[in-house]
Amino acid sequence: MKKVAVLLLYLAVILAISPLAVFASEENAGMSEPAFSISRMVIAGSIEDREPVGVVSAYSASTEKVYCFLEASEIKAATSVSFVWYHRDTKKASVELPLGVSPRWRTYSSKKLGGLTGEWKVELHDSGGNVLKTVPFTVE
Repeated sequence: MKKVAVLLLYLAVILAISPLAVFASEENAGMSEPAFSISRMVIAGSIEDREPVGVVSAYSASTEKVYCFLEASEIKAATSVSFVWYHRDTKKASVELPLGVSPRWRTYSSKKLGGLTGEWKVELHDSGGNVLKTVPFTVE
């Protein structure tokens, strides 16, 4: 009788856990879904009160530093992103920053331009190294 009770208890636990296992596997099957949405990603001359200021596509050669601002939304799980800065086709910097679980998260990376004129771009990479968005700008 004791063996039957233990077996029934074991069976009850398995049946209770099975739906959770199916739910977890369905969640993992949808992992190709992005971990967050990009609400805004812009290049700015400065950041004030956590907002980009001086958003234009071309900057003067005398500009010392610019900022790449990101506003992410619907962040489902804590993750990180990398801002990868390029001058022409040469990688100049990569800055990894965290994103926490939140309906809205703002962050930014900055880059000293060092007097380098011409075409620039910032790529936003997810934690797996995939390019999510690219923002080009020019220094004249």
